Amino acid sequence: MLIPILTQRSHLSRVRRVIVKVGTGVISSPTGGLSTPIIRRIVKSASELLKEGKEVIIVSSGAIGAGFPELGLKERPKILPLEQAASSIGQIKLISEYDRLFRRFGHKCAQILLTREDIEERERFLNARNTFFSLLKRKIIPIVNENDSVATDEIRYGDNDILAAMVTILVEGDILIILTDRKGLLKPPVEKNEVINEVKEITSEIKKMASSKGKGRGGMESKVTAAEILTRVGIPVIVADGREKDIITKILKGEEVGTFFVPKSKEITGRKYWIAYLRKVKGKIKVDEGAKEAILLKGKSLLPTGIVGVEGKFYPGDTVSVVDLEGKEVARGLVNYSWEMVEKIMGKNTKEIREILRDLPYEEVIHRDNMVLSR
Repeated sequence: MLIPILTQRSHLSRVRRVIVKVGTGVISSPTGGLSTPIIRRIVKSASELLKEGKEVIIVSSGAIGAGFPELGLKERPKILPLEQAASSIGQIKLISEYDRLFRRFGHKCAQILLTREDIEERERFLNARNTFFSLLKRKIIPIVNENDSVATDEIRYGDNDILAAMVTILVEGDILIILTDRKGLLKPPVEKNEVINEVKEITSEIKKMASSKGKGRGGMESKVTAAEILTRVGIPVIVADGREKDIITKILKGEEVGTFFVPKSKEITGRKYWIAYLRKVKGKIKVDEGAKEAILLKGKSLLPTGIVGVEGKFYPGDTVSVVDLEGKEVARGLVNYSWEMVEKIMGKNTKEIREILRDLPYEEVIHRDNMVLSR
């Protein structure tokens, strides 16, 4: 589904797979619960995109906000068990509202709940992709949220802006539209409410302009982080006021609303970006000069014969760092063997490895297709 890099707003009408992130501040009612009129506007815009032949995925916050009043609480809980309880109640309300409104426009939606593990673990990642693609093929709109009812602090994204960026990479989306309760990234002083229309590069100065005010977990910082993630792989991001009428339509027509984060040229694919940057590095594999040269200059896979050391504990499918004799990172990749197995076969040739393993499932410790150079 990847299309040419869209570096200008005027080209946005060409996008086909649109990911829309809806913030808590957008769909929360001033009196508590959900704002049906705002959700209806979003659903209407999504339905119109479907009629134009586009595909739409919605990453929606709001479950905890919709659920905590049912617990007798006057404000959003700050401890994990209460957040999880509020989410479990609110998810029903949130998805029911989307389902009811989409059906009014003649469309169906589906709920997908994700945690960080679903993105980081390769098999779950692929299963999630297949689920998304199956739904999109049948013109069913996936409604995505973080699975707060079971996620712990260690495995949660913490806000849906980052989750939306991960989903955009996962499904190879063409654009991420982040709808918030602000007009976009504001110029200092923010009291003047002047929007920065375009960001060509996310510098330290741009990051300083973002503040953390808002109803949800993620403030403008997380939106800038999401934009930083996606623009590196050639995907544009727009942050805009989700309360504005027909905002999604205006964005895709190329109107100058919100803040447009200009994507860079695509240096690596979304999948390889996932391998290199979206997963925790579980260990290190040290290689000799010959293996280093084969990886960097000849585009080769990492074979056992060039390995001289192992650090950390990792298992098949984990991301590991490949370092040279001085400890400088050469590459990152998905490893085919556990740390214990690598220790047994490192420095040995194929014949010797067969004698150790009897069965040789992979000749490569890390295949070139699953490796990203660090230089």
